[in-house]
Amino acid sequence: MAKHVILIHGAFAGPWSFESYRKFFTDRGWTCHTPALRFHDGDPAAETDPAFAQTSVADYTDDIAKLAASLDEPPILLGHAIAATIAQQVAARGLASGLVLINPNAPWGLLPETDDERAVAKAFMQMGPFWEKPMRVDFDLMAPFALNKLSDAEQHAVFDRLGPESGQVMFELFFWMFDDNQATKVAFDQVSCPVLVVSGKEDRAVRHQVGEWIAAQYGDKGTFHLAPDHAHFLFMEPGWEKIAAVCADWMETSADPAPS
Repeated sequence: MAKHVILIHGAFAGPWSFESYRKFFTDRGWTCHTPALRFHDGDPAAETDPAFAQTSVADYTDDIAKLAASLDEPPILLGHAIAATIAQQVAARGLASGLVLINPNAPWGLLPETDDERAVAKAFMQMGPFWEKPMRVDFDLMAPFALNKLSDAEQHAVFDRLGPESGQVMFELFFWMFDDNQATKVAFDQVSCPVLVVSGKEDRAVRHQVGEWIAAQYGDKGTFHLAPDHAHFLFMEPGWEKIAAVCADWMETSADPAPS
């Protein structure tokens, strides 16, 4: 019986960011799928398709939902940051046997509470009408907020692989109160599968209390795991194997069994 897991990368990144997890889970007997979010599969330095500017979180969710529905059994969805929102939205359609949410971004309706979270939003505001175009972030913003548990060399190596992101997606995420479509809203009551939330205690991009709050929305179905020595890119940080094992152990014992 196949065991499918879809590893969904976060904003600005690509399937390469989950390469270590892909190998780890494959060795544990999982069939791993590592799709690129729409417009994230090309040269990160290349000019972007103009259509990327109008791409929404809803488009990403539709794409992952199609992949999940195409499999012979409901997969586990593992998503990082904004991809955790996507994973929850796909699960709300009944297309997942379990969710693993890594440093999930706050969904629609949850305000930022820390100076760090507000600083990221302010940085976007200083870019002008960023929602009208694909956007890139500077190293000086990414390194201290998202790559802070990596060495200087590792920070530059990861940053050099990051590509552009849809400004519309960033608008929907950070300025959800102005988004009439509520693209980052999660229907918690429509998710029936078990949920594991893993948050790095030293994540400056998303406070770990967001992950704890999300896990609590699922009641008995939700499990929260705090990773004390990790930050936003915990799946690439020193000690990533321990967190991968936490995820794999949970996936093998807690996710809904596939239909026979």
